[in-house]
Amino acid sequence: MNTARKKKYALVTLLCAVASLFFVAAKNPDFPIGRNAEILLNLFRDINLFYVDKVDPDELLQNAAAGMTLNLDPYTEYIPEKEMDNFEIMTTGKYGGIGSLIRKKGDYVLIAQPYKGFPADRAGLQIGDKIVEINGKSAKGYTPDTVSLLLKGDPGTNVRLKVEKFFTGQLEDVTLKRERIVISGVPYYGFVNDSIGYIQHSDFTEDCSTDMRRALMELKKEGKLKGLILDYRDNGGGILQEAVKILSLFVPKGTEVVSMKGKRKEMDATFRTETAPVDTELPIVVLTNSGSASAAEIVSGSLQDLDRAVLLGQRTFGKGLVQSTRPVGYNSYLKITTAKYYIPSGRCIQAIDYAHRNEDGSVSFVPDSLIREFTTRNGRKVYDGGGIMPDVKLPAEYASRFALITYAKGYIDDFGDQYCKRHPEPVDVYNFQLDDAGYAEFVDFMADKDVDFESDTKAALQTLREKAMRERYIDRIDTQLKEIEKGLQDDKESNLKLYRDELSRLIEDNIILRYHYQQGVTAHKLQQDQEVAEAVKLLGDKARYQQIISSQDTDRK
Repeated sequence: MNTARKKKYALVTLLCAVASLFFVAAKNPDFPIGRNAEILLNLFRDINLFYVDKVDPDELLQNAAAGMTLNLDPYTEYIPEKEMDNFEIMTTGKYGGIGSLIRKKGDYVLIAQPYKGFPADRAGLQIGDKIVEINGKSAKGYTPDTVSLLLKGDPGTNVRLKVEKFFTGQLEDVTLKRERIVISGVPYYGFVNDSIGYIQHSDFTEDCSTDMRRALMELKKEGKLKGLILDYRDNGGGILQEAVKILSLFVPKGTEVVSMKGKRKEMDATFRTETAPVDTELPIVVLTNSGSASAAEIVSGSLQDLDRAVLLGQRTFGKGLVQSTRPVGYNSYLKITTAKYYIPSGRCIQAIDYAHRNEDGSVSFVPDSLIREFTTRNGRKVYDGGGIMPDVKLPAEYASRFALITYAKGYIDDFGDQYCKRHPEPVDVYNFQLDDAGYAEFVDFMADKDVDFESDTKAALQTLREKAMRERYIDRIDTQLKEIEKGLQDDKESNLKLYRDELSRLIEDNIILRYHYQQGVTAHKLQQDQEVAEAVKLLGDKARYQQIISSQDTDRK
């Protein structure tokens, strides 16, 4: 059946289905559903038949779905068939491919990061290698999305590449056999000192609990584990059941760790740990920040409610909503919020009230007047309505926009290319630092580079000047504004000096990645991580740790 006939058949099927819905709904109290379904059907039909220009029915449906979900919440969305592969990768962490990140530079796409042990890495592909041909066809002008689509495929199938090697410039033919690429949710674990273990957990994809169990067992095998740091910073969550399995590692079997409540009774559920724990006594510090969300909040919040761990860092994101996927036909799905989740103290940590919008359509955080008090197992006070407040609050470290723009434009990667050609010897993970000479090379490299940057402070000063002119205060404060402006050197050269430490860390990470993969980058960054240092200090102070989990209340906000 050709594409046009398929679309026509799909449209007829849709019309019949909606018409049937209308007749059924018209006979019961849900008549508005049928009425509006008929209106939607008529809109869809008439736009397709009478709109002056050609309309793509698939695109029209996606726009309609986007409109229907617009004022619900950001997590409810229609997923068409063509996007299901990406959705599967996001939820399972698995795909068929060669195992490498890529990036665009000039007319070609380059290897940006081969995953250790996967086909690209085993074939000797390195960061900076240029993909010149794919399956005998020139890849010049291809976008990263196009190249990514061509590199992915069924496991066991081959893809032929011609690459220009980064270090030698020579062309090489490489044939890779695609594999099922499994991206671990636990990319790094190890010891940060003689007795304190560290596990980085980046997302809640399928089977990440198995990776967490393996990491914990490996650390315990050493026989010197006296304390554990679980890093949930910037973990955006994922599969709820994986969170329950991870909690089962640290609390007794049969412990209630999370429950769900929805509009429909069949969505209600209570989850208890189902397996014997690995360790219920090991002191734990959990690192959180504003990027810790959903399943990451279930783990960290449940450990706090059960007084099983101390939370350190910043308040979490506050996503207390549960999504389910429902098939809607033709391999398409609706991802829809069906319930809210509640951790052991009984609190829901949802921070934004999507059900009650302001007159302009915007949403607001749960007001202070509606925040409620709950208690942990030991009687400590904790609160709902705004994420999870850590037991030990630390100020957040913010990246400068200048450094972020420099990174986003690819200048860090491009400088890393040049630096490694001039300094081809592998660097040491733990001792490598970009010295004065190295940073001077970067400053020279940036001499002809454009960075579109204006600081928020300078923009605010300009706004103040404009308002002062409109309100005729400018004569009174112009001198002071000019003095402030003198101190705001916002040119590229000044910013390269001001943000040297931050830019140097980005460059160091980029260079280490080329020789020691992402695991090496994490090991390097841990040495400079102040929050990890505070966690180590806390785990070494048994009296303070016990005082926190036995009697210290969290802040209300």
